[in-house]
Amino acid sequence: LALVNLTGFERKYPWQLSGGMQQRASIARALAVQPDLLLMDEPFGALDEIVRDHLNEQLLALWARTEKTIGFVTHSIPEAVYLSTKIVVMSPRPGRITDVITSTLPRERPLDIRDTPEFLKLAHRVREGLRAGHAYDD
Repeated sequence: LALVNLTGFERKYPWQLSGGMQQRASIARALAVQPDLLLMDEPFGALDEIVRDHLNEQLLALWARTEKTIGFVTHSIPEAVYLSTKIVVMSPRPGRITDVITSTLPRERPLDIRDTPEFLKLAHRVREGLRAGHAYDD
């Protein structure tokens, strides 16, 4: 619980925790078995932007401390670019890989890195990979 900043909430029920705290509790449960790989499928999708930003920062800090491999699924382009060292862009049905992008961003990533030209360039490439996988009938 200390690893995910939930010290002091050990005796609380899930309904007594905020949405962000519930997500951190889920991460703590997954880490309790000491996995080599942590898979996360849109864990922050239902959270507001400010809480999501905070949890993204905490996840990067957790990654730095544990050095676990984290597979993170998201529909948010900024979140994918901010969190990833490698981004695998997929198309919808049938799911196929349209691009694999190795991030050129430094490992240390303050939130304001999202305003840099390099971040925007990576986000643009992700968006283009997503567009390549979508077929729309006009």
